[in-house]
Amino acid sequence: MGNREKLLEAARQCLFEKGYERTTVRDLASAAGVSMAAIGYHFGSKEALLNQALFEALDSGDQAFGPPADGAGLGALWRRLTESFSANKTFWIANLETVLRAQRDPELRAQMAAGLRQGRSGMAHEVTGTAEAELSEATVRTLGSVQLALVSGLMMQHLTDPDSAPTADEVLEGLRALAAHLPEEA
Repeated sequence: MGNREKLLEAARQCLFEKGYERTTVRDLASAAGVSMAAIGYHFGSKEALLNQALFEALDSGDQAFGPPADGAGLGALWRRLTESFSANKTFWIANLETVLRAQRDPELRAQMAAGLRQGRSGMAHEVTGTAEAELSEATVRTLGSVQLALVSGLMMQHLTDPDSAPTADEVLEGLRALAAHLPEEA
């Protein structure tokens, strides 16, 4: 493993253990076993390294969400997510910190927007089981967008007030209740 890969692995580890704001250049270099100058050489800045590590962790899903349960359905997905919000609290806070920083950084905002587009597709895949390449744009824009919005809102509830945040079963019951009140046509 080269220094670049060591730094990315160290950054992922730091995001899960310390979060974004509390991770220092020294922490990253020490965890990777490289010089602090290697961060600038390979990534340009600590922020660029942490951003890339965050996006890769979200993209892979397994580290952030836990491994998928094949064919287990929407209930299993919501259980994985709610468990992840508690188990990986520091990581999810780092995710929110990145959203806030992106509002002042156009390049980071563009990266986040691309990540959201990919997240919608990933969420539609998780719900339907259909390969992402086979999903229609309409499914990604509707089902994927709503699922991603629900995940974001639930994450904020679990981070802010974990004792009263809904369980996976309560989320499913709430979705059933919501569906019962949907009009036939928009």
